[in-house]
Amino acid sequence: MSTRPNYEALDPEQILATIDRLKLRIEERFQERGIAQICGRLREIASRSQATAEWTTQPILWVRFLTAALVLLIVCGLLVTVTGLNPTQKPLTIVEFVQALEAGINDVVLIGAGIFFLVTLEIRIKRKRALSAVHELRSLIHIIDMHQLTKDPERLQPEHRSTSSSPGSELTRFQLNRYLDYCSEMLSLCAKLAALYAQNFADSVVLSAVGEVETLALGLSNNVWQKIAILQSLPDEEKSLMPVADTAVAEKLEPDAV
Repeated sequence: MSTRPNYEALDPEQILATIDRLKLRIEERFQERGIAQICGRLREIASRSQATAEWTTQPILWVRFLTAALVLLIVCGLLVTVTGLNPTQKPLTIVEFVQALEAGINDVVLIGAGIFFLVTLEIRIKRKRALSAVHELRSLIHIIDMHQLTKDPERLQPEHRSTSSSPGSELTRFQLNRYLDYCSEMLSLCAKLAALYAQNFADSVVLSAVGEVETLALGLSNNVWQKIAILQSLPDEEKSLMPVADTAVAEKLEPDAV
């Protein structure tokens, strides 16, 4: 019996399968270019993203046991202190009552703050790991943008003249279109991986970070599609070779030799 697909939540397995197919497509066309290495890095991050997203949905048992034990210890200590009081028969004055009330309020606030710290400890541990993973995706998004930065379709115009500092490698019009399209797909997949962290972990800080990554990926993807639109608007007779070079990016990736 076949399993019905779930259209209400992102499926990590399907995202991984999509990245695997994209990686093969890129390697078949641009085996020697940096974009293939970036997609390989995206695949590594995706495998960790799935594990991290699943980890945030699981309880951290040692934290919960420790929290319960410490809260119970605090409550027991408070009860022992209250029952051990030996009030005198002498009525309290206004000053003594105010002082006792102030001390009691301070104790209650401190105890409440301590219990709140312990109760939210598990959420803060998960939040730290999720934010670290989101930051990794943000860095990869900027690396993808750096590699498409020099892919300028306007160099196909007849009046364009290269200078001594112009990139020296060549891409055809079709290859440039595929290169930019692959960059746009990777940016979209980065946003989907970020969304995995917020899918089952409703933490406001993580949700905000994921939203920033999605906005960043969308904005850079729009820039890529503007280049694609310019490229497709050029006349057919300008399907000449154009010089394009991968930008060298030093973040665990080898500089492109193109």
